[in-house]
Amino acid sequence: MSVVSALPFLKDIHMHRAPMSPGRQRRHTLPASEFRCLSPEDAISVFEIEREAFLSVSGECPLHLDEVRHFLTLCPELSLGWFEEGRLVAFIIGSLWDQERLSTDALTLHKPHGSIVHIHVLAVHRTFRQQGKGSILLWRYLQYLRCLPYVRRAVLMCEDFLVPFYQKSGFKPLGRCEITVGPLTFIEMQCPVRGHAFMRRNSGC
Repeated sequence: MSVVSALPFLKDIHMHRAPMSPGRQRRHTLPASEFRCLSPEDAISVFEIEREAFLSVSGECPLHLDEVRHFLTLCPELSLGWFEEGRLVAFIIGSLWDQERLSTDALTLHKPHGSIVHIHVLAVHRTFRQQGKGSILLWRYLQYLRCLPYVRRAVLMCEDFLVPFYQKSGFKPLGRCEITVGPLTFIEMQCPVRGHAFMRRNSGC
């Protein structure tokens, strides 16, 4: 699956540039802020952020470390990380699904011929919370998905208190999810990503 058409959404926001004096070559520096797909090499950084974010709230992680590596190996193009000066500060991990509603299999499977992106987890490093980064990252991720011709919609499951957050990004509740984790229950939500022709024409896709 090609993601070449989606590259405009993965460009750097801006770059640090060291001042140059006559006769000196430009020094290479890390992007001040960069969005890119994740790789298995990012798995430990991802899991450390996820573990702190979710264990402190619900006591459960959506993905364990081996599952993070699993999805970043099978479908890295459905992930998106936000890096600042080379440091991961927020991320989303998704995979493809091929049924109208989520089932337990959706927690661990990637369906290569599916047209639905299941967003497994969105997390922000504790140092960067309350800055709107989660909303910005989710917006960029949805714009990125709109550039992938095989994606029809995005789905996720969340606890009740997170429903307003996702509604602000265009997700609508579908009702109770059949998946439970211990005592936790979830609302299943969806956001269409196909049929946004105007957004595609103006997105650089």
